[in-house]
Amino acid sequence: MNDKRIGRRTIALAHPPSVLSFANIGGKFEGRGPLADYFDELSEDSFFGEKTWEKAESTMQKKVLQRALDQAHLKPADLDYIFAGDLLNQCIGSSFGLRDFGIPFYGLYGACSTMGESLSLAALIIDGGYAGKAAAITSSHFCTAERQYRMPVPYGSQRTPTAQWTATASGCTILAADGPGPYITHVTCGRIVDKGVTDANNMGAAMAPAAYDTLSAFFRDTGTKPDDYDLVITGDLGELGHAIVRDFFARDGIQLGENFQDCGLLLYDRRDQDMHAGASGCGCSASVLNGYLLTELRRGKWKRILFAPTGALLSPTSSFQGESVPGICHAVCISAQRKCAPPENK
Repeated sequence: MNDKRIGRRTIALAHPPSVLSFANIGGKFEGRGPLADYFDELSEDSFFGEKTWEKAESTMQKKVLQRALDQAHLKPADLDYIFAGDLLNQCIGSSFGLRDFGIPFYGLYGACSTMGESLSLAALIIDGGYAGKAAAITSSHFCTAERQYRMPVPYGSQRTPTAQWTATASGCTILAADGPGPYITHVTCGRIVDKGVTDANNMGAAMAPAAYDTLSAFFRDTGTKPDDYDLVITGDLGELGHAIVRDFFARDGIQLGENFQDCGLLLYDRRDQDMHAGASGCGCSASVLNGYLLTELRRGKWKRILFAPTGALLSPTSSFQGESVPGICHAVCISAQRKCAPPENK
């Protein structure tokens, strides 16, 4: 086991699992954003044909898994495990959406970092020889998140400039022991980082310290630099959180270049769509990964990216009781090649 661990928190997978297939689904606002062409399915109906928004979110997960299975010409019985989660209480978006597939299921909660968490665990269980194929899935829905974490949607509460828009989207990645790639080569587990931010409308500031902590650990453990990657992309820090992480690295003498991006800044046209600080939610990083990022990796636009979705580990109860908002970030290195070449000296 120890030969797979590098440094304190990073695991270099001995037999990097391959991305076998991937799929994503979005709502009407995702369909009007700059990444619309990278979605497998878009719906103008926020209910997705269901009677409630919560059922709509379950339907998204059901549809996105079926699409990923179809793309790989697989049946549900071909999957050994599902790792899935969402933002709803008790993760009912996942459990109700996936209950009819009959696949062994691990329910996860990492807030908006859940795509990174599920992808990490799926890769680890395959690399360890305990599964041949596994799916990583997550979702979010603007209306369910607003109702649970903020205000009822019909209330029409005013949004602050630091607020982000929860994506109505879902994404699924199916990993296998062998396949065409790209490949999961390294994973770094995040730590809970809490710097005392209490504003639930400023998730970027709450999550930025966790992103900095995990990315720093990854670079330290692997002996690489941000410039060694074609893209270093966080999950949903938004405009403010993204800038804070840049400042943190600048204090260390590291200038993050144009290859440092954030899914929350890519999903929408923030000015034309009036999305304030950008996108958020589990479905933000999940849909960007399982659309734009993996598609362009396969097309050869990038050779190696570092995907680091972030999460704010709060609940309505903790916020009402005056608790701060802890953050977490899980990092996953995805490479077009199964064995990564040593980093270049730049």
